[in-house]
Amino acid sequence: MVAARDAGWNNLFQLSHCRNIARFAVPETHYLIALGSNRRHQRHGRPRQVLQQALADLAGIGTVAAQSRTMSSRPVGPSSRRYANAAVILTSRAGPAQLIAELQAIERAYGWRRGQHWSSRVLDLDIILWSEGIFAGANPPLVIPHPLMRERRFVLQPAAEIAPHWRDPLSRLTIRQLHARNRRNWRCPEKSDIVA
Repeated sequence: MVAARDAGWNNLFQLSHCRNIARFAVPETHYLIALGSNRRHQRHGRPRQVLQQALADLAGIGTVAAQSRTMSSRPVGPSSRRYANAAVILTSRAGPAQLIAELQAIERAYGWRRGQHWSSRVLDLDIILWSEGIFAGANPPLVIPHPLMRERRFVLQPAAEIAPHWRDPLSRLTIRQLHARNRRNWRCPEKSDIVA
């Protein structure tokens, strides 16, 4: 991950002499994206199939460098339906504000509407970490690292599969360490938590 980031910054300035104009090349950066679904989609099917289709949609806005297995988790909040959850590492030239806008456009295509926090969702896409560290923006609202990631098993467990050594820039702990620390606080895992 660090090598990939350094390679991106080393290629930050690539000059192209076309009519004596220097072009600025935007480096690729890496994002850890959490995916979740707990409602059936009329065309794509059950939540697990929704996540598979969402992966194809993510490939349209960047490169999916790694993806976790899908896990099943209990809902947070009033929803009674279990979630299918996964994580991906997405490589993109988009900045955080642009990328979150693109992710929200994908969510809307699946029927997501603002103001539905903690409710059943056909598709939920969240930026968890960014290879460049910390980000806070107001339009659209976005904070990286995701403020609740350290408490969420359904984020840490799939993330630990694909990015165990990625460090949280605030706590300086790796995803693996955060996952291990929080596992001690979780009750006995259910047998159905991990699905292929």
